[in-house]
Amino acid sequence: MSVENVLKTIQENNIEWVDFRFVDLSGRAHHISLPASEVDEETFVNGVAFDGSSIPGYRGIEESDMVMLPDPEAVFIDPFTQHPTLNILCDIATPDGEKYDRDPRGIAKKAEEFLQSAGVGTAAFFAPESEFFIFDDVRYESGMNSSSFFVDSEEAAWNTNRKEEGGNLAFKVGVKGGYVPVAPVDTQQDIRSEMCRLLEEAGLRIERHHHEVATAGQAEINFRFDTLKKTADNLLVYKYIVHNTARQYGKVATFMPKPIFGDNGSGMHVHQSIFDGDTPLFYEKGGYANLSEMALHYIGGILYHAPALIALTNPSTNSFKRLVPGYEAPVNLVFSKGNRSAAVRIPVAAVTPKGCRIEFRTPDSTANPYLAFSAMLMAGLDGIKRKLNPVELGYGPLDTNIYELSDAEKGKIRSVPGSLDEALDALEADYEFLTEGGVFTKDFIDNYVEFKRSEAKSVNIRVHPHEYSLYFDC
Repeated sequence: MSVENVLKTIQENNIEWVDFRFVDLSGRAHHISLPASEVDEETFVNGVAFDGSSIPGYRGIEESDMVMLPDPEAVFIDPFTQHPTLNILCDIATPDGEKYDRDPRGIAKKAEEFLQSAGVGTAAFFAPESEFFIFDDVRYESGMNSSSFFVDSEEAAWNTNRKEEGGNLAFKVGVKGGYVPVAPVDTQQDIRSEMCRLLEEAGLRIERHHHEVATAGQAEINFRFDTLKKTADNLLVYKYIVHNTARQYGKVATFMPKPIFGDNGSGMHVHQSIFDGDTPLFYEKGGYANLSEMALHYIGGILYHAPALIALTNPSTNSFKRLVPGYEAPVNLVFSKGNRSAAVRIPVAAVTPKGCRIEFRTPDSTANPYLAFSAMLMAGLDGIKRKLNPVELGYGPLDTNIYELSDAEKGKIRSVPGSLDEALDALEADYEFLTEGGVFTKDFIDNYVEFKRSEAKSVNIRVHPHEYSLYFDC
């Protein structure tokens, strides 16, 4: 959409407010609203000023002035505001007009430019499967003398004997029993359908939705793949609409990887491929899972750099509560066709040459999508450049249920880092592939590691409630 068309959209839809949005290092959106009467062509040239020092990880107070530059290709009408509002995603610049090298969306743009300059292909396509929970009640606190959390859902297995419902209606979802049941077990068909309706109005192409494996209201909605930056934009819209639709229904949605103990967590499996124009470059009939040599090298790059990648694709302490064996979590750094216990799965069911792709199953939705997708692309491109063969490197293929292997056999398989600190250590030791072509800068990596280490420390130094169960009577 051109600037002229954006201004036309404002007029035709009687828009009262234009909401300018950007993301921080963690991928959370921030916004400033201007009256529609104050928005014109110059707004798209000069941008909208904001205080960068108030955004964690952005700027110091002595250099706080920053500018949002609206992208006319990234707009949608807000379905939740009482006053008609048009939302516009923005890039970040310094006051002198320079691109800000800590802007996640700017990094995604540079990653796409690097792909083309490398002569590998014209576009990389991404499709995330971002799972979430829909709860009815969420409470938590973390104080000096108390620490707790509580979540509840009308679907939860622990509520089979709850009396507060005014007559328990049963049909609860069992632990690990939530994969695609029909009503009345699945109580969330309508809320997911409403989410999909609003997502389509916002411009996303919805492919399907369903209940997921875990008890207590786990869900998944799949939307159509697109180019790297556009898919990251779509994921921001997706999370915004999921969160706010749940709120309209008197519920709350979370993309937290492991909000409950003892059942599956929520991942963000990321499908990816490279095209040259209309030609898919990951397909070769007769190869393993019909993969081309380029695709195998791309996988080699993903798995070789995985410990460092995970600092960007699983960037929370809670991520590593999900990344444990036994709950479909892809902790094993191998590849395989159709095997969900491997970190990299090659989909083989109903796949056409243009649909041939690889799926990195380790990521979760605490990732900033602009950073995570860019980092995955850079790792894959490094694998292509260096011809990293995953078979020769010992990454498979392994076409068996890895969780059923003996301990000795499992011991031969490289695994993901066991904590956020370990992942950050790996990133500090292996970041040069990210800085190729200036996509990521060393300053960005250093700042990101410092930012995330402070999160890890804030968790590590706090007393955990389970420690009372283990140690209070010592």
